[in-house]
Amino acid sequence: MINKIIFDKISKGEKQWCVLIDPDKIGFEKISELISLTNNSSCDFILVGGSLINHQMFDDFLKEIKTLSSKPILIFPGDNQQISKYADAVFLLSLISGRNPELLIGQHVKSAFKIKASNLEILPCGYILIEGDNLNSAIYMSESLPIPKNKSSIAAATALAGEQLGLKYIYLDKGSGSGESIGKKMIEEVKKTIGIPLIVGGGINSQQDLENIWDAGADIAVIGTSIEKNFKNIFLYNKRPIK
Repeated sequence: MINKIIFDKISKGEKQWCVLIDPDKIGFEKISELISLTNNSSCDFILVGGSLINHQMFDDFLKEIKTLSSKPILIFPGDNQQISKYADAVFLLSLISGRNPELLIGQHVKSAFKIKASNLEILPCGYILIEGDNLNSAIYMSESLPIPKNKSSIAAATALAGEQLGLKYIYLDKGSGSGESIGKKMIEEVKKTIGIPLIVGGGINSQQDLENIWDAGADIAVIGTSIEKNFKNIFLYNKRPIK
């Protein structure tokens, strides 16, 4: 269902964006306010995930969001414990930019039966970390090096390998708190190389940043830090007319 919604929008030429909510950074006391604003925003769906969340907190957090949200909820899991029946789907991430076997298949084996029991829709996704201007949580926790920001050909080859392995989405991520987004050249090269949807996140701090990401070829943009800093920043970002 979620996969069909995303692909239907892409087939119509509709660019999408989503809010990334990290329960490590946004507590229960603030979630009602944020979801109320999200419901009235132009975002297409909500991503929920982080690096340090314990399982019970994650489940309770998702349950609260599910109660309040009018938008689809997708899990962006930081580890095998971040699975909950209260979401609509899960991006099953494989960190294909790194060489850490735990994040290529190990975590997936540990969560396989739990995901099956949850009845979540599964969206297999190749996750590619791109060098940013700081050491972010994703890089530190994954114990893997990002692809250098000026090595577009490596990013493109990695994305293509992910597609050839059967992954259905590619996610280029510069990480939370980046001062600038992934470069136009890299997004363009990856997009022209693959035939599956391209997600881009990190450093999207304005509507112009969002437009630039879309123009370069991203099908879906992910915005987190800007909205964490000020929830009302969610209204800085708008959909564009379908061309």
